[in-house]
Amino acid sequence: MRLIILDRDGVINHDSDEYIKSPDEWRPIPGSPEAIARLHRHGYKVFVISNQSGLGRKLFDMDTLGAIHRKMHDTVEEAGGKIEAILYCSHHPRDKCECRKPAVGLYQDLANRLGRELKGVPMVGDSLRDLQAAKKMAGKPMLVRTGKGPKTLATKDPLLDQVEIFDDLQECVDYLLEKQGL
Repeated sequence: MRLIILDRDGVINHDSDEYIKSPDEWRPIPGSPEAIARLHRHGYKVFVISNQSGLGRKLFDMDTLGAIHRKMHDTVEEAGGKIEAILYCSHHPRDKCECRKPAVGLYQDLANRLGRELKGVPMVGDSLRDLQAAKKMAGKPMLVRTGKGPKTLATKDPLLDQVEIFDDLQECVDYLLEKQGL
């Protein structure tokens, strides 16, 4: 089974320093729904792992998060794609939980659900914490320059030397599919 794990805000949809607090604020990055559709057509199972501390900060509730995710699912499905599941951390950063990236609790949960390791699985993010979590799981960390990508690149963190970097999810998917001859 081919797998890929995507971050949500800044990879699939536009990010906001004020958080995505409603379905109206959720706007796809051009080409991202179509990129997910291409992955789906080529047999990839697409999973999303996302920090959603807006819940812990009481900026929105579970019903609102569900509506945001329904909009994302619908947008991807309209493009011909499918997101298998969305795993998210709802904790405030001060909670020091095991699921908020760069911690790997959600990745371990997904691995347990799938009954397999995530070693070598492409894990696409726009922040350093996405890359750090991917590295801890022995996944293949990939960075996009959308969302927080430029800020992440500006950190000059040594981890960036071990990461493939793309303009956006569409370019990342082009690379993955071409590399596999798909």
